Amino acid sequence: MGFVEDRGTYWRGRYKIAPGKYGTVADDQGSTIRFRTKREAKQAADAEEAKVRAGAWKDPAAGQITFGEYASRWYAAQDLAASTMQNYRRHLEEHLLPEFEDRPLASLQRTDVDAWEKKERALYAATSVKTWRGTLHLVLEDAVDDELISANPATKRRGRGKRAGRSRDRGPEKVVTDPLGILLCAERASLLSGRDDEFVAVVSKGYTAMRWGEVVGLETEFIRPTAVRVEWQLYELDSGEFERCPPKDDSYRTIDAPRWLTRLWAGHVARTQPKPCACHGNTYMFRGLGVSRTGETGAKVVDVARRAGVSTGTVSNVLNRPDRVAAATKARVQEAIDALGFTRGGGAVDQADHWRRNGFATWLFTPAVSGWYPKKAPQEARPVPVLADPWPGVPARGRGAQARADSCWVSIAKGLTPHGLRHTHKTRMEGFRTPPKLMDERMGHIDGSVQARYSHITREMRQELLANLTAEWEASLDARLAMCPTSPVAVLNALLQERLRDRG
Repeated sequence: MGFVEDRGTYWRGRYKIAPGKYGTVADDQGSTIRFRTKREAKQAADAEEAKVRAGAWKDPAAGQITFGEYASRWYAAQDLAASTMQNYRRHLEEHLLPEFEDRPLASLQRTDVDAWEKKERALYAATSVKTWRGTLHLVLEDAVDDELISANPATKRRGRGKRAGRSRDRGPEKVVTDPLGILLCAERASLLSGRDDEFVAVVSKGYTAMRWGEVVGLETEFIRPTAVRVEWQLYELDSGEFERCPPKDDSYRTIDAPRWLTRLWAGHVARTQPKPCACHGNTYMFRGLGVSRTGETGAKVVDVARRAGVSTGTVSNVLNRPDRVAAATKARVQEAIDALGFTRGGGAVDQADHWRRNGFATWLFTPAVSGWYPKKAPQEARPVPVLADPWPGVPARGRGAQARADSCWVSIAKGLTPHGLRHTHKTRMEGFRTPPKLMDERMGHIDGSVQARYSHITREMRQELLANLTAEWEASLDARLAMCPTSPVAVLNALLQERLRDRG
C-alpha cells in the first residue's frame, strides 16, 4: 500500500509504480500535492497505488509535453492525401501553434479553447474557425488515446452559451441561380476569356454538379455517349502544383447527361483537340488560362472578330494581307481595332495547363455573375467595362478600357460562386421531385440510413430527370433568344441558331 513522508511543513503521499520505481501524488499539472495531514496523504497514496494495480494509473508528468511538441509528432505520424496533409499543416502553423505551442497539454482547459475561438471569430469567418477547432479537437483526442491527458478540452459542450442550438454556426444563405442564369453566366465567362472552354465548363458544372476539382480534372477518356464518369480530381496545392487524386470521399460515380450536353462535350473536344498536359501527361477536357494580375490583358484577335462580326481569319488578313479583304469589311475590322484598343501582342496570354481556383473565380466567374471585378490590391472593385455592340457586350481591355467602354453588365446572381452551381443543381432536382437516392448519386453523397438501403434507382427515374434537365435547357435557350437571337460566343451562337431551326 501507499506510504507518506513528513516534509516538515506538509505531508506528501508516495506509492509504488513498479519494482524499484515510486511515484509521488501530484495534480494534473504534475506538481506535488502538499497535504496538511498525514491521513489525507496516506489516503491519496493508497488511491494512486490502487490505480496502478488495476492498470488505470496515468503518469501525471505525461501531460507536461507541450502542444507544439505533440502536434509535430502527431503530424509526422499521419499518412493521408496530400491535400489533407496540406490543410492540417496550415491549420496548425497559422492558427493553433501561435496560441498553444508552448502550453503543456495538461494545462489546456475548455475555457482556453473557447477564448481562442472567440478571438479568431472576430477576425475570420465562423465556418473557418469551426474547421480549425475541429483540427484541434482531432489532435487532442489522439492525445487522450495516448493517455497524455484524461479529457479533450476542445470538445464542444452542447446547448451552452448564447444563441445555443442550430443558429450558433449559421452562415449566410448560399446564392443559387436558375437555368437562364447558368446560360448567361457561361456566356459572359466565355466573353471574358475569349474562348469556348469557360462556356462549356460553366454549363457542365450547372447541369452535373461536379465539384471544382472534378471539372478541372475531367479527362476526355471519361466522357461517355450518355454520361460522364468521375474518376479523378485535380487538387491545387499551396506549392502551385496539382495533385491527381480520387474525388472527395472516394465519390466515384457515373453522372447521367442529357444528349444535348454530351454533344456539347463532343463538339468541344473536336474543336480544341486537347493535348496531354505537361504536369501529368493526361488529356483533360479544359485548359487553363493565364490572366494578368488586374484581369485585363488587352484586347485579343477574337475580341476584334466578335466586335466586327467576322472570323478571326478575316482579322488576321486585315492585319497581314489587307489587299485580300473587301473595303467595307476592312473598315469594320479597323473600327473594332480602334474601339477595343487592340495592339499586336497586347492580348497574348500564356496558356496554363489548368485553371487556378482563385484566378478563375476572381477574373472570370465573379465578373461574369456580378458584372464587377472584385477588389484585389492594388485595384479597387470596379465594373467590367464593355462595348455594347454586339449584345451582351464585348469586354474592353487594356489601357483606357474604362474610358472606351460605353456600357457595363448588370448583375445576374451577385454572390454566386462556382460551388454555388452545385447548390443550384441540387435545388433544381428538388424542384423536379427527383428521388433522394438519385440526387445523392449525382452529388457524390452517401446516405447511410435504412430508408436509403431499401431504395433503388430505376431507368424511368433517370429518364425523367434527363427530360426535366433538357426542358430547362431548351427554355433557357428560348429566353436567351428573346433577348437577342445571336451571340458573340461562337458555341452559343450555334446553339441559338439550331434552336431557332428546331422551333421553326
